[in-house]
Amino acid sequence: QVQLVESGGGLVQAGGSLRLSCAASGSIFSFNSMAWYRQAPGKQRELVATITRSGSINYTVSVKGRFTVSRDNDKNTMYLQMNSLKPEDTAVYYCNAYGRSDSGYSFYWGQGTQVTVAS
Repeated sequence: QVQLVESGGGLVQAGGSLRLSCAASGSIFSFNSMAWYRQAPGKQRELVATITRSGSINYTVSVKGRFTVSRDNDKNTMYLQMNSLKPEDTAVYYCNAYGRSDSGYSFYWGQGTQVTVAS
């Protein structure tokens, strides 16, 4: 069974930085696309950044220039470097991936990691 585990969340002051990691475990062969989502209290989950296996990247407008997504295909791990954090970045951040395991292709979600930015 494939699992995604996020880490690196926490409490930071506005203007600070955090680096999130998403590590996969289990019988995963490879991930095609990977993505970070976030969900703030009372709001819908929103897409933050996507990265394909070949390295094509997209960001939501509100994080462009501040966040950087990357991945290590050999380790099936994805990262999100978050700089110049703002209080409005406060949310639970989720890792999402689409890939192939021994049971075929599926979407996978992590359990989320809390990011809190204090003003």
